[in-house]
Amino acid sequence: MRRTASVPLLLFLAAPLSAQQARLPSSRSGDWQVRYDRPNASDTSMRIETMPPGWHFTTNMRGSAIAWQANQSARGNFRVEAETFLFPTTSGHAEGYGLVLGGRDLDADAQSYLYFLVRGDGQFLIKHRQGAQTHDIVPWTAHPGVARQEGTANAREILAVEAASDSVRFFVNGQQVRALARSAAPVDGLVGLRVNHALSVHVTRVTVTQR
Repeated sequence: MRRTASVPLLLFLAAPLSAQQARLPSSRSGDWQVRYDRPNASDTSMRIETMPPGWHFTTNMRGSAIAWQANQSARGNFRVEAETFLFPTTSGHAEGYGLVLGGRDLDADAQSYLYFLVRGDGQFLIKHRQGAQTHDIVPWTAHPGVARQEGTANAREILAVEAASDSVRFFVNGQQVRALARSAAPVDGLVGLRVNHALSVHVTRVTVTQR
């Protein structure tokens, strides 16, 4: 049986965090939980506008964060897919954005998750965080499947991760950019989104399909 759920991953930004919450590495906004990389990120570090289809958001220089919903996860065989549009900014930073998978203890010191990001210079990254430590599974790598953001044009990306019993495959715009052994990619757990600092991104949809 196949189950598909559309996940509004950016709704957590619709309600601003209080000043007290913003001092914490993890905070709650409605049904969503948000964790900034920097514990002292302010409630103005991220801004969201509802703009159907989807949501447009920006981050400032301290805005790198992940977001997740407690009842949204993927395990076993599944496909997770997101459609995004990167808008040009004046910061000059090539920063990453994309999917979080395999989330565990995301509001605790022992947080663990895998993230699959792209950025506007045509590169992708697969990385894992365990507590305060991160390590590259695939470092920033150029691939022709990743769109480049150039001039005033937006870069459209469709990111997808397909997990099977023995492998995890990563796609950008329909092209496989990497395949890993299932044992090398801890993807069972919470599904979410990561957006690094100084970005302007529109997300139209995020779907989780259990297979």
